Amino acid sequence: MKIGIDKIGFFAPHLYLDMNKLAVERNVEPEKFTIGIGQEKMAVAPITQDPVTLAANAALEILSEEDKQQIDFVIFGTESGIDNSKSAGVYVHNLLGINPYARTVEVKQACYGATAGIQMAKGHIALNPESKVLVLGSDIARYGLKTGGESTQGAGAVAMLISANPKIMALEEHSTFMTNDIMDFWRPVYSDKAFVDGKFSNEQYILFFSKVWEQYKEKSGLGLEDFEAICCHLPYTKMGKKALQTIWDERTEEDKERISENYKISTTYNRNVGNIYTGSLYLSMLSLLELKEDLKPGSRIGLYSYGSGAVGEFFTGILEEDYRKSLQVDQHRKLFSTRQEVTVAEYEEIFEDTLPVDGSAMELDIEKDPAAICVAGIADNKRQYVNKLR
Repeated sequence: MKIGIDKIGFFAPHLYLDMNKLAVERNVEPEKFTIGIGQEKMAVAPITQDPVTLAANAALEILSEEDKQQIDFVIFGTESGIDNSKSAGVYVHNLLGINPYARTVEVKQACYGATAGIQMAKGHIALNPESKVLVLGSDIARYGLKTGGESTQGAGAVAMLISANPKIMALEEHSTFMTNDIMDFWRPVYSDKAFVDGKFSNEQYILFFSKVWEQYKEKSGLGLEDFEAICCHLPYTKMGKKALQTIWDERTEEDKERISENYKISTTYNRNVGNIYTGSLYLSMLSLLELKEDLKPGSRIGLYSYGSGAVGEFFTGILEEDYRKSLQVDQHRKLFSTRQEVTVAEYEEIFEDTLPVDGSAMELDIEKDPAAICVAGIADNKRQYVNKLR
């Protein structure tokens, strides 16, 4: 029985910041951002969007009423969750009107959370072939204004429907993974901003890739020549390229050119959204599938997931016949084309405009936000969510 990705959706806020203009304002050469780390635009989340609404909006575009009744498991991967007790997935479950007889949980391991969700979903469907599982990866990356990590911020979500006999990608059996207790990136519960040891994190990302890749080759008997493309978790788009460069000497120049060309295509969406943590790998995969129109069914796609702290995994999928018919290309093209640019000053104001953490009530103007699902405020220490389509 094939198990894999049946549908995939993506959502980002309607605001963005041009990285060239941020560089000028920060007295940095623009090429350091656009070439050095490979970022062009950063999605900026207004106060009316949080990880819950981003995820719900991403799922809204792909789920039919039939899907909502068949889903019996919702898995929300995030590292910027809004509550230390209640799962962010429960809010999404309600906002979308999913079958009440479903499990709903939140999974946390830095940027690896959505991958953990997919692997959990595979096991669930193997035991329950008629089930469908909604896996969400949603985050708002915050490092702080004028910090070293500012240029690698972003906001967005990816939603995936995992099922038997998937229409987009069947996930293969072999998967290799590893864990090591390191402090390359972390966010204590008392902080709304992350801490990172950038150089160490880069080194560990590459080291984990090398180790799980070698283990994968040994376990599967496959090599670089068997892949049409390899997509990576992208805290910034230059990061995956650094990891792939470590295996260029394994095969022919033709293999190198193919993987390199397809990797570049896979970074397009990420270059224009920024870091979305748990959803970054799957945004990269989506960029490849939607923008490379001649990508053939039957192609094997490698997927490298990394979550600081740290857990890494390499696994693969095979594209199904007519997979392009199940993609939301037009919707995502419209999403990017209708976004509004903000100035650096406006971005800084939005960044500092946060929900109260002292129990105060707040009512927000959601009419300025074109998204269907928004945060409408806080009352009695509870976030108030609105689905405008209801």
